[in-house]
Amino acid sequence: MPIDENLNAVLLTFGTAMVPVLELRGAIPVGVAAGLSPAAACAVAVLGNMVPVPFILLLIRHIFDWLRGTRLFGPKIDWLERRAHLKGRVVQKYRLPGLIILVAIPLPGTGAWTGALVAALLDIRMRHAVPAIFLGVVIAGAIVTTLTYGVVQLF
Repeated sequence: MPIDENLNAVLLTFGTAMVPVLELRGAIPVGVAAGLSPAAACAVAVLGNMVPVPFILLLIRHIFDWLRGTRLFGPKIDWLERRAHLKGRVVQKYRLPGLIILVAIPLPGTGAWTGALVAALLDIRMRHAVPAIFLGVVIAGAIVTTLTYGVVQLF
């Protein structure tokens, strides 16, 4: 594969992994479809998925406070916070292992974005949240890579 095609596949995978909802679940299959090996797609997706995490942990409360003051976004922010607290029940009960589990399950409504949001709203310190989220992302990456590889082998 020529380097420019490989670079395009890496950038596409990396960018897809940063998008909420898609995250690893979308990025790894995209990377494999673009020509990356499953292992390379997983590694790039894990790195891309972690990029937004520190920003979410540091800034989300300030952003929510600012948006809550608007008529357009205020109700949506309240809904999002309620939803994050519902998702955070496991995290509230088990703290860091719960956060790892929340992030590691590769289903819609879970992942690094949700984990970072829940960690921020539950006031989990960044030095504890980032490693837990990273471990969850690695586990989710392994699961999605295995599933993607299995599907590729079928065809």
